[in-house]
Amino acid sequence: MSADLIRVLIADDHPLFRDGIRTLLLASPDMQLIGEAENSSEVLQLAAQFQPDVILMDIQMPGINGIEATRRIIQASPHIAILMVTMFDDDQSVFSAMRAGARGYILKGAKHDELQRAIRAAANGEAIFSPTVAARMMDFFASIAPSKQPQIFPELSERELEILDLIVQGYKNPEIAERLVLSSKTVRNYVSNIVSKLQVADRAQAILKARGAGLGNDDD
Repeated sequence: MSADLIRVLIADDHPLFRDGIRTLLLASPDMQLIGEAENSSEVLQLAAQFQPDVILMDIQMPGINGIEATRRIIQASPHIAILMVTMFDDDQSVFSAMRAGARGYILKGAKHDELQRAIRAAANGEAIFSPTVAARMMDFFASIAPSKQPQIFPELSERELEILDLIVQGYKNPEIAERLVLSSKTVRNYVSNIVSKLQVADRAQAILKARGAGLGNDDD
């Protein structure tokens, strides 16, 4: 046999499914079936013994589930590519399998040529997903809103925050008034409100608190 054969191990407790995969592998000139496991204990033993290139792993099996079996195999043999082949397409199963180290996620019922491509891709170090699973993953990530930066001192108004930033940069009240086209009295009122809202004793403590939050780093 060619040294380039992809050595495949099947882990599934359904004989009919294993029969179908066995037929598929026998019809694939670049693949070799090296073992079949009916439960998690067997797949752990066979993976350690034969070191396959690719394992086709079901999620639900007697003993520990396929996701935990995947985690243990990857920890011991990170070079083994594991493809989950399952009926479950829910987000929790998909992402749990990925976190465990699975190389791909294929749904049972996939066409033979799709499964063959997935086995070859996994053996080549690629990540591979059934189209429906890939679509679910895209929808999942698209639904996550970009995280917003926490607002500095949300208790301050936009104008108060602007004035506080200028204070930290070293501007005096008359300079702030001129810069923002405000009266000196208005600026004093703003400063008083800032000190009160920040719950500090005076302007100096307000400056220290603001610097600790990252204000006052403008170059102008």
